[in-house]
Amino acid sequence: MTAAQADLARAHPASPREFPGIPEDLTLDVPRVDDGAAIWRIARDSGTLDLNSSYSYLLWCRDFAATSAVARRPGDGEPAGFITGYIRPARPRTLVVWQVAVDRPHRGRGLAAGLLDGLVARVARETGGLDGIETTITPGNTASNRLFASFAERHGATVEREVLFHGGLFPEEGHDPEVLHRIGPLGPLGPLTH
Repeated sequence: MTAAQADLARAHPASPREFPGIPEDLTLDVPRVDDGAAIWRIARDSGTLDLNSSYSYLLWCRDFAATSAVARRPGDGEPAGFITGYIRPARPRTLVVWQVAVDRPHRGRGLAAGLLDGLVARVARETGGLDGIETTITPGNTASNRLFASFAERHGATVEREVLFHGGLFPEEGHDPEVLHRIGPLGPLGPLTH
C-alpha cells in the first residue's frame, strides 16, 4: 500500500444514516480522486463559487478526503453535491469549510445542509472533537449565508463575522471581500433529525 492509499484508507465512507438530512435516494461518501472532475464541474456550474483549477480538485480529493464529503447518485455513483474542508493548522479543533455545492437537479432538497451537518459530525468524531467551524462567504452569496446561519441555529452556536480578505488583496479587480464566519462553540454533534 502506498502512502497516498494509506491516507485514503483512513477516510472511512459514511454510513447512510450518518447524514440523516440527506435525501433517501443519495448516499454519502468520502471523495475519491476520480471524483475530482465531477466536483470541478459542479463548482463551475454553481455560478457562485470561485472556480479553482481542475488539478486542485484532484489534489483536494487525494489530500483532504477525510475532511470532505460527496453525495452520490444511485446507479452510477456520480457526485450530486460536495463539501470540501480541512482542519486549520493553527487551530486543530476548527474545521474550515472551503466549498459547498449541489448539482442543479438535486437543489432544493436540503442536501447542502445535510452534507454540512454530517461532515461536521464525522470530522468531530474522527478527530476527537471540534470547537467550531470557519468559512468565508462573499456578502452577495445569499444561499451560503443562509446555509451557515441555519447550521449555527441548529447547533446552538454563535456566529462571529469579520472581513478576512478585503477586495483589494485579490489580483483581479472587483473581487468582493471574503467575510469570515466563525461558528461555535458547537453543541452535541450526534445524529440529527430534521
